[in-house]
Amino acid sequence: MSEQQTREQVITTGYQRDVAAWWDNRRRDRVNLALGEVDGLYHHHYGLGSYDPAVLEGSGAARDERIIAEMHRLETAQADLVLDELGAVGADDRLLDAGSGRGGTSIMAAERFGCEVDGVSISEYQVGFANERAAERGRSDRVRFHFRNMLDTGFPSAAFQGVWTNETTMYVDLFDLYREFARLLRPGGRYVCVTGCYNDVTGRSESVRRINEHYLCDIHPRGRYFEALAGNGLVPSKVIDLTPMTIPYWELREQSPSRRASRGRSSPPTARAASTTC
Repeated sequence: MSEQQTREQVITTGYQRDVAAWWDNRRRDRVNLALGEVDGLYHHHYGLGSYDPAVLEGSGAARDERIIAEMHRLETAQADLVLDELGAVGADDRLLDAGSGRGGTSIMAAERFGCEVDGVSISEYQVGFANERAAERGRSDRVRFHFRNMLDTGFPSAAFQGVWTNETTMYVDLFDLYREFARLLRPGGRYVCVTGCYNDVTGRSESVRRINEHYLCDIHPRGRYFEALAGNGLVPSKVIDLTPMTIPYWELREQSPSRRASRGRSSPPTARAASTTC
């Protein structure tokens, strides 16, 4: 398959068109942009760990800047956790960021491991933005972002030592997704997933319903992940409940200049990280 795919090849359903348009239209969203401007690494996920309460002291612009910097530190810590769970990655390996957003974690991976990293997104805006950031950091020879669909990437089979998704699996059918990942991963490769999910027994909460409505997504029950992984020969090796570690981030965000944009996720669903080998 050629490097360049047409829009019709990448976006194949009306729902995917709606999702792509939603993200394309968020190019001026200050939530992620403000945090990324701290050091040039732009993310699209929550943070992990406790925050320094000293950032809340005082008032005015200086206080806001401290809060933004601390929120960015926490979201970068979450990205570091993803990279930690990829295990041993060498400079000759290749990694895939499925649903790569503005590209921050892909760039971090290349800088940590020295390897090649490919990111895919159905948002043409995100792909262009991320490639510009990789060029700014002198990483465009090792980090490339593609306008492609993670359900059908077009990459060769067994091309990747590691694959990760970070708050992107709620936009796709898990069985279709893991079928593609099983094809892409080398034997012994590792897949890391960070996602929000809901309890199979209690069902969808009001918070989950609000998140789905705001982000045009469909958060899956926890059990569906295990069913889809097993159905495609992927064996979970670790499952971590991240929920307690995410709460400080959301509490800090409520004190930040970005608090208005957080209303749709003020009470996040259970957050989990899972690493899988095949």
